[in-house]
Amino acid sequence: MLDAFTKKRIEKIMTEYIDKKIPKHLRDQIKLNYKFRGKNVTLVEQRPAFKGEGWVELDIAQFRLDQNKWKVYWRDSKDKWHYVEEITPEEDIEKQLKIVDTDNRGLFWG
Repeated sequence: MLDAFTKKRIEKIMTEYIDKKIPKHLRDQIKLNYKFRGKNVTLVEQRPAFKGEGWVELDIAQFRLDQNKWKVYWRDSKDKWHYVEEITPEEDIEKQLKIVDTDNRGLFWG
């Protein structure tokens, strides 16, 4: 589990990122969110369901804290997570989030 201070810091970083990433006028069409599970933080894209009500979630990237460094994972079409070896583990999750945002390899943003 993440300690309370780290979790609060990540919440602030992720909330600020999401606010900048999705313009207010598009938030009824696309949303970004994040969720915690143990020492993992998952960035999630949400879109209105094609049929019916509600939103459909698509996992974009996962950040896993391992030995005080954040590793980045991407999810394939079979819902399996894969470690991105080209992204060096970092103590600063903000650096990892910027790499995911830039997405030079096309792993995260379809």
